[in-house]
Amino acid sequence: MKRKYISIVLAVLIITFMVSFPMVSCKQVALETTAAATATTAAQSTVVTTIETTAVTTAAATAATTAVTTAATTAITTAATTASTETETTSTQEQQQIIYTNTQYGFSFSLPLSWEGYSIVTTKWEGNPPGSDSVIEQGPIVSIRNPKWTSANPYQDIPIMIFTLAQWNSLQQDKFHIGAGPEGPGELGRNTKYVFGLPFRYNYSFPTGYQEVDKILQGNPLKTF
Repeated sequence: MKRKYISIVLAVLIITFMVSFPMVSCKQVALETTAAATATTAAQSTVVTTIETTAVTTAAATAATTAVTTAATTAITTAATTASTETETTSTQEQQQIIYTNTQYGFSFSLPLSWEGYSIVTTKWEGNPPGSDSVIEQGPIVSIRNPKWTSANPYQDIPIMIFTLAQWNSLQQDKFHIGAGPEGPGELGRNTKYVFGLPFRYNYSFPTGYQEVDKILQGNPLKTF
């Protein structure tokens, strides 16, 4: 009887163990499956985040590159437009000038458009030695006359005195003087043969237009060749 009881108890234990082992295995498999699923989800999230970050970075870089390119293009276009405008303005200003050319003595003189129709009046200068009224040197004066000039209302001329190089050097050495003024003519320019001078106090009587002539002379209008 006692052996039979022991046999029954052993049988019950064996059956209980056999039933419990598959359950434990199932739980372990379930836990492993859950962990694997969690890892997969985390990896997928990381991939999605990486893709999104890359997309945002790429978009930002593209926008920055576009902005820089646009700014550079705008700057270049603006600079080119400004340079073109300045060139056109300079060209227009040059076209708006009248050029008087004197091939005999080798010089040209720029005049504003308001002087269109000007005339040329030729007179002469005379040089006297110190303390004497005798004339020892002389030369031409080419005067550009404003077209508005009349005998009733004479406008200021632009007088250009012409000296040979030797005459000019003698004048600078006080070997002769021109007029009664304390100073000699001022130099406007020179070439290999002549020096071109502006008479001292050429506008002493302040005739009509003397201010305009002064402004013209300030622009260095005389060029030699």
